[in-house]
Amino acid sequence: MTNSTQTTVESLTDRVESSLDSIRPYLEADGGNIRVLEITEENVLRLEFVGNCGTCPMSAMTFKAGVEEAIKRLVPEIKGIEVTNLV
Repeated sequence: MTNSTQTTVESLTDRVESSLDSIRPYLEADGGNIRVLEITEENVLRLEFVGNCGTCPMSAMTFKAGVEEAIKRLVPEIKGIEVTNLV
């Protein structure tokens, strides 16, 4: 990875984290959270639900209605989002 590519990924990661911060209080209220695993060179974001969110049957709805929307709105460069443990 070149230095400029690394800087771009770090910038995207910071912006993704900021977008997730807007919904984290809701996840934490239910004993869960979400972790950024990586952003690929193709700008695909890989996430993992943790805590109660990792086993919640509503996690797919939470992802679509909350997480995905927040990220797409604030970080349009992200081309796709994958959750490794989506129930």
